[in-house]
Amino acid sequence: MKLSLAFAPGACAIVPFILLKEAGAEFQTLNVNLAKGEHHRPEYLKINPKGKVPALVVGDTVITENVAIHVWIDRQFPHAGLMPSDPMQYIQCLSVLGWCGSGIHPKLTQQARPERFCDLPGSIDRVKALGHEAMIEQYELAEEMLVGKTWFFSDRFSCADAYFYWTFRRGAAFGADLSGFKNCTAHRQRMEQRHSVQTLMAHEEKVKAEFANGMR
Repeated sequence: MKLSLAFAPGACAIVPFILLKEAGAEFQTLNVNLAKGEHHRPEYLKINPKGKVPALVVGDTVITENVAIHVWIDRQFPHAGLMPSDPMQYIQCLSVLGWCGSGIHPKLTQQARPERFCDLPGSIDRVKALGHEAMIEQYELAEEMLVGKTWFFSDRFSCADAYFYWTFRRGAAFGADLSGFKNCTAHRQRMEQRHSVQTLMAHEEKVKAEFANGMR
């Protein structure tokens, strides 16, 4: 089974990259240069008409949306234990994934692309500020969820950890002082000690260098 992951450095496509590595899956990346608008070009829109990354191409089928991709990886590679085996924890893990996707992620987009939220003259700074405030509120929730824990669910890594890792890393990229979030910061540090994340970071640098050299 051939797997291809539409990928862009820094984007939320890093989450399924991490999970595929955790699962020991063989896959290739389709590197998409968002800065050049490659996600809006006809050739990519044939893969994902939504014009977004990630998209996971499984043979002749394309899976979009992070939560769906995560669940597919877990079911395809059950040995990796990427979702909790306990039924209630499984549902709670889905809840965290949904929260990362619909609760935290939009607040990051609000800071990165404020013009999508309000195009009135002089509104950009205020839109960003509101996004920042809402992001901080979400991190406060995560800080409480991680009290006394190594991972979100007991002592076992799961999809929830990979998705939250991206949201917290992405939030830091906007220059926010997140040093007060001790549990979230420790969680990020633990994530970055994992081989899958170290492989991701090396791949990101390689792709960014290719983009800078005009290879895409």
